[in-house]
Amino acid sequence: MQVARRRHCDGFGQTGRINRLLRRRAALVTAGTAAAALVVTGAAVAQTQQFGTDQVGQTTANGLVVSSDQYLRPYGQRLVLDKGKIMSSAPSPDGTHLAATVTDGGMALAIVDLKTWKVQQYVGNNTAADLRISGNSVGQEGPTYSPDGSQLWLGQADGFTKFTVTPDGSLSDPTFVPIAKDGDKRALVGQAVFSPDGSTVYAAVNGQNRVVALDAATGTVKQSWSVGNAPRDLALVGSKLYVGNEGGRPAKPGEPTINSYGTQVPADQATAATTTGTVSVIDLAHPDAAPDSIDVGLHPTALYVKKGALFVTNTASNDVSVIDTASDKVVQTIATQPWPEASVGYEPDAVTLTDDGHLLVTLGRANAVAVYRYTSPLEPVSYVGLLPTDYFPAEITSTGDEIVVSNTRGIDARRSSGPTHGTHDTTSSLTRFTLPSDDVIKAETGTVFTQNGWHGGSAALSDGKGAKPVPVPVKLGDPSTIKHVFLIVKENRTYDQVLGDDPRGNGEPTLAQYGENVTPNQHALARQFGLYDNTYDIGTNSAEGHNWLMQADNPEYTESSAGEYIRSYDTEDDALGHQRSGFLWTGAQAAGKSVRDFGEFQQFLTKPAGATWQNLYCDSKVMATTGNDTAYPMVSSSPIPSLNDVSVHGFPKFDTSVPDVYRYEIWKRDFEKNGPANLNMFWLSSDHTGGPPSGPAQVADNDLATGKIIDKISHSPYWKDSAIFVVEDDSQAGVDHVDGHRAPIQIVSPWARHGAVDSHYYTQITMIRTIEQILGIRPMNQKDTAATPMRRAFAPKPDLTPFTSVPNRTSLTAGLKTLPSCGADVPAPQAPASPAAPTGRIPAGQQGVAAEWDAWKAKQRLTGPDAQADSTNPAQMNHLGWYEAHGWSQPYPGETRIFAPQDVPGALIPAADSDH
Repeated sequence: MQVARRRHCDGFGQTGRINRLLRRRAALVTAGTAAAALVVTGAAVAQTQQFGTDQVGQTTANGLVVSSDQYLRPYGQRLVLDKGKIMSSAPSPDGTHLAATVTDGGMALAIVDLKTWKVQQYVGNNTAADLRISGNSVGQEGPTYSPDGSQLWLGQADGFTKFTVTPDGSLSDPTFVPIAKDGDKRALVGQAVFSPDGSTVYAAVNGQNRVVALDAATGTVKQSWSVGNAPRDLALVGSKLYVGNEGGRPAKPGEPTINSYGTQVPADQATAATTTGTVSVIDLAHPDAAPDSIDVGLHPTALYVKKGALFVTNTASNDVSVIDTASDKVVQTIATQPWPEASVGYEPDAVTLTDDGHLLVTLGRANAVAVYRYTSPLEPVSYVGLLPTDYFPAEITSTGDEIVVSNTRGIDARRSSGPTHGTHDTTSSLTRFTLPSDDVIKAETGTVFTQNGWHGGSAALSDGKGAKPVPVPVKLGDPSTIKHVFLIVKENRTYDQVLGDDPRGNGEPTLAQYGENVTPNQHALARQFGLYDNTYDIGTNSAEGHNWLMQADNPEYTESSAGEYIRSYDTEDDALGHQRSGFLWTGAQAAGKSVRDFGEFQQFLTKPAGATWQNLYCDSKVMATTGNDTAYPMVSSSPIPSLNDVSVHGFPKFDTSVPDVYRYEIWKRDFEKNGPANLNMFWLSSDHTGGPPSGPAQVADNDLATGKIIDKISHSPYWKDSAIFVVEDDSQAGVDHVDGHRAPIQIVSPWARHGAVDSHYYTQITMIRTIEQILGIRPMNQKDTAATPMRRAFAPKPDLTPFTSVPNRTSLTAGLKTLPSCGADVPAPQAPASPAAPTGRIPAGQQGVAAEWDAWKAKQRLTGPDAQADSTNPAQMNHLGWYEAHGWSQPYPGETRIFAPQDVPGALIPAADSDH
């Protein structure tokens, strides 16, 4: 197969200058460990400032702009898949096809013909699938071809679906091979590998911490071995089966642990991250013997065997272990940190070795392939450079003289070619190329540095002596005029949904379903403190969004689990979802700052009897008028000790049957009694919607509570040195005319640039970096290290004018089937110049379909102690929100009629947190 080599020349005048600044490559060898690092000093590209006013989706000289502070301009040829994200992939034995598991598009598998470079077949439960199967769940690893290429096995939640591979490479005859539950633990299988003769399938049963041998013909379990925690990938060498245990070894008695899918795994009590990683070795020649164990780095993800070496990508420790398969010893550890400013966050997740001795490692979060010269297990590698890829390369394979890379997120959420976009318009891609010369690889390294904003001095430290306080210090450690930071996290709205009706910004008024008559406080805040119309949330859903805010990253574990969130969705209660560099709050504590948490990253909630939405709404009114404490005390908590210790447990976590005005009253008492901490975190979640009132009523409740919190702070003695950041966790619950990741953000402070309209490219990462810079918190990984703090958003002199909250103009009790005992809420008059808020009355012709939606909503898991954000089908949830916001009078954008729940386009796409 011939593939033209391509060098990126257009618009890259700075590349040669950057390359001249690549002063040296170092191979540091100590005690059998090889580390390679690329050192760059004085580069002219200035971090994320390079984006200027670029928008996501634009193609610039640096490449396509995506929502993660990165440009995309991959080396080689690209094929975009528009049916969701690739989780994993595998080539057919003859190298003619690639099977890729996909998710978030109603499909489970894509079969790509590598000769024609086209998708040949989609498999899933979507009506658009070429071959239908019953479920779309897919694990982190697989699929797997049999040695002769006649079968393909797809790992799913409770076993495998096996297919017959037809002569043209497509699939037929799906048959399910179940693996039973172990107590309440489902199989959640990882990788499968065949015995050389194809008669046995060895499978990593990820959810049950074991490996099984299955009869390939009957699916019968012939043998089972207990291994480490969360076995994920497998590799077979002769009679030895190697098993990568992402959660490491079993815990020892008395050892500090954190939960992961019902197993207590060794973990740090502050960062809540795992502290071990292992590879189990099963001796198939002596199947009754207990497996041996080899210690490797953290989060071993991919295993790859060639020429007497087993390569293990340790995603969380950013290195690759090289195991000599003759001795089963780690003989070399290859560091994959290409940028000396940050030691973590590159997330190596796949590896391959070419016949001519080039070792290729995909760096998922850097959108790059690292290239090394490799000779033998005992000979240290030499670093060559980096090649740019598309968004989050997750697999790499060598077929003949060609390299094929599978990129999980492709070109970002650009599936829709119409006038609107949503975060679930996810894409993925394949890129292919013939490995270029070392000189070309070195030249492309500068491209990768530019696309990531990697710049020397990004995390410069100061002793703080003699520096004049400014709102956002230039160096970490210099003093700030701001002592108290408040981070208010909301749920799921796009910019256009909320602020599309503000004529000052780049909004689309027809998409403003929660405009000023629903969100008067958010609009008043934007007028007083500034409007930001080019800011992006990175995540597709809440599992990702809260990670981006608390860890400045979505770790590879969560990224690769998107096809099967059953093991964990919110990783608050899963050690595998946490980076070893910690969280925003642990960074604040390490910097000597105090922290108070109000609901954010909380996992558990207990509620007393009678704590209905209606009763809590009335209770908030009683608390406001009498000063009494709540009559319905709750307990919200976290399994992470470092967070639980600083949490205000009476503040309820996510539960759409708790009004946000109630949460405000709980916070107000704590604020009046204890004052603020240096870092104050909130989860204010009613704008998720799905509770007893209508969607507009819940958004209005959220808006009013936000306004009241800011009003209270701004009329307090703490106002003079405070900054309040208001952000959505993600923007998945609607559409936007620029990009589905574009979201509203507010920066509220005496030090904010009042009244400004700021159209510079910002993201959640730049916002978190701004908070870190203010409080002197060391960045957590390469993403926030590279980010430029939002200094433009702040003024050198304060304006101490406080904010006075605006009464709600949409009734908070609209849509309730049962009114509260204290009566219906009577809103303030609406502003005639803004789109009218819905009345809650349903036109006679739509009452039947509205009743079907009521019945659908009653079945969702959005209320009560076990409420789960994103537990509904995203397309259905977004349609319901639109219908309610428009009084059941307008079809969803791009459609011609109002649908019943089951008829919504995309209704077969599973919810993020579901059992599929």
